[in-house]
Amino acid sequence: MKLLLSSLGLLSTTLLLAQSTQDTIKSKEIEAVTVIAKKPTVQSKADRTVFNVENSSILAGNTTWDIVRMTPLVSIDNNDNVRAEGESVTVYINDRKSVFTGKELKEYLKTIPADNLMKIEVITSPSSRYEATGAVINIVLKKRDDEGLKGSISLTNTQNTKNNQYGSLNLNYHKKNFTQTFTGSYNDNVFISKSSNDYSYYANKNRQLIDSETAYKNKNPSFSSTSEFELNEKNNIGLVLEYFRGDNSSDSDSYTRFYDDNTFKYFNYQNTLGKNLNNTLGTNLFYKYYDKEKNKILDINFGLNYDSSEGYTDRILKTANSSYVKPEDWENKPAIERTLIDNNTQNRNYYVKVDYTTPLGKGGTLEVGGKANFNNNVIPNNYQNLIKNTRLNSDFHYSDNINSLYFTYSKTFFEKLETRVGLRYEHINYKIRENVGNQGRKDSYGTFLPNLLVKYAFSPNYDLSLTYNHNLWRPWYSEFNPFEVPNNNGIFYRGNMELLPNPSDRVVLKFGLFKKYFISARYMFTDQDYWENYAQETDVNGNLKTIVFPDNFKGKVEKFYLFANTNQNLFKNKLNVNFGIGWYYIDNSDFNRRNNLSQENNYISYIGGSTNFSYTNLFNKNINLSAWMSVDNQNNGNSVANKYNYFHNFSVTKIFPGAQIETSLQFMNIFKRPSMTTTTYSQIGTFKNFNRWDWYGVSLTFVKRFGNQKVKENTKTDVEKNSGGGK
Repeated sequence: MKLLLSSLGLLSTTLLLAQSTQDTIKSKEIEAVTVIAKKPTVQSKADRTVFNVENSSILAGNTTWDIVRMTPLVSIDNNDNVRAEGESVTVYINDRKSVFTGKELKEYLKTIPADNLMKIEVITSPSSRYEATGAVINIVLKKRDDEGLKGSISLTNTQNTKNNQYGSLNLNYHKKNFTQTFTGSYNDNVFISKSSNDYSYYANKNRQLIDSETAYKNKNPSFSSTSEFELNEKNNIGLVLEYFRGDNSSDSDSYTRFYDDNTFKYFNYQNTLGKNLNNTLGTNLFYKYYDKEKNKILDINFGLNYDSSEGYTDRILKTANSSYVKPEDWENKPAIERTLIDNNTQNRNYYVKVDYTTPLGKGGTLEVGGKANFNNNVIPNNYQNLIKNTRLNSDFHYSDNINSLYFTYSKTFFEKLETRVGLRYEHINYKIRENVGNQGRKDSYGTFLPNLLVKYAFSPNYDLSLTYNHNLWRPWYSEFNPFEVPNNNGIFYRGNMELLPNPSDRVVLKFGLFKKYFISARYMFTDQDYWENYAQETDVNGNLKTIVFPDNFKGKVEKFYLFANTNQNLFKNKLNVNFGIGWYYIDNSDFNRRNNLSQENNYISYIGGSTNFSYTNLFNKNINLSAWMSVDNQNNGNSVANKYNYFHNFSVTKIFPGAQIETSLQFMNIFKRPSMTTTTYSQIGTFKNFNRWDWYGVSLTFVKRFGNQKVKENTKTDVEKNSGGGK
């Protein structure tokens, strides 16, 4: 309550501070192509790497999800989680925290055409403005602001294992002080995933060999609307509405052979049918005061986010005593188990957020703010065993209140030394309740999160920066839910109500040469984490089953990282090339020793890197070329990658300026299909997983534009623009 009152007090104070004398500086409008011509495609700043793609040919034929995958320092793991420098991240869109994670985030970003992108910021050392997490990825969309109606229509057809279609409509209307933006899209796609698993247990020498294939079908309509009214030259109000609907289904066949000390025992077949209808509605009512001349910004946001998921999972299990059974013969075998799980998840989020930036002292900038955040999440599950005619109802509730206050002070000394110091305090009060077993938990704690940035420019061509961040990663609400659900590959998943928050510290040293070459070194350490763990239990038929669940692990983990990057503009800025390569070293020895894990992954060393290039106006015929290649080796705690992943993408785009039409042909991973092989070490055994996806094929895109394609300049403070030290 004290923090809530403090937040309200802060709101009142900042409102009074912001309403100073009105000046008559109008927002400057510039054409996007002019800005991009002066910016390198990749900018390396003290606390972030900025991927400027606004006018790049790499956008043609892609979605925002595709461009996120191509962003330097970013990788996607086999569960579709976005990572930066190998670590989990929080994704923001236009500086607003996204309500999506994992596969839901992927499907949402696939509905946003890349043509809407201005830049992607990979913020590895976030300021106190951001909530208690590790790295942040901020996706910045264009803000069109010229008179009249303008927009674009985009149609894409992609052929990989199956045929997929994407379509979008973007409209922008601006008249005097009013701007209305609308984006609507529809995706109809099929995604095929194959996996093989080899699970070995230490104690009883049991072994499971699993092969599975899953077809995911997704139909995703979505729209977003932004209405903004300029009260005067410094005061704006607006409303953002976002809606996403996911009509998703999956059909999975899984084959598991069980062995006891290398002796075959039995063979199981599992078919899993799943269907979910997801609805997400996000709202944001905002007021923004911006005094460009005095570098003052007041940003007030009120929001309500709601999402739900209603559907079912139908699982059929059959068994045989032979080690080989023809697929068609399984149809004649009776099911030994059939379960049906109905779910209707509902999540509600309410928040009020205030941010205020003002100059303080000569060359200094003060940023203060706070947020009151309320979450109420309900996950009911109705479990039925259709053969034994039994029923179980699970009702999981999670609610929390997170209040936060922060300040950040930035100051430049003698035009060479940039500094930033910040402190954020967050307090959480949460309750967990699950009726099965009458389980529950109630807890609260407060956390101070300091950060520091120092950057010194020895000359216009040489600079050195140092950043430090203390972070806290909290478990996602569904990771607390202990209700057990079947996975598509024949094993089960359940949450863990005893999960703890995970603190970490990061120190980064970065050296820049000629504003084109950058070398950075990072050191990260923590004495607590939570990763995947495994358990083996007996099912209702007396057979063994494997359960995977998140768990707390004690032990110090240290990570070292060395990265080099360069961005080059050649042939009068027509050819842009970005290349980056990194060396990763992870010391898990203390962690493994404390948790009785295998010593094979005590020290993990690997290299990863990416490159992308774009060539504009080939032969002066309005033909653009682009390509992206990536090599990475995703390791996460006690899960170790056994081989490198290779991704590549090539595209050619023809532009017809008079008709405002673009057509693009894109080739995705045509020389080598993406796959991943990992080994996870736990107290009870080792678990090898091989995954193969259909991220390959050919894509054809047509874009029709209309109206003048002009964009409004970003309304960020000078500190944020020049040093990247703020937002």
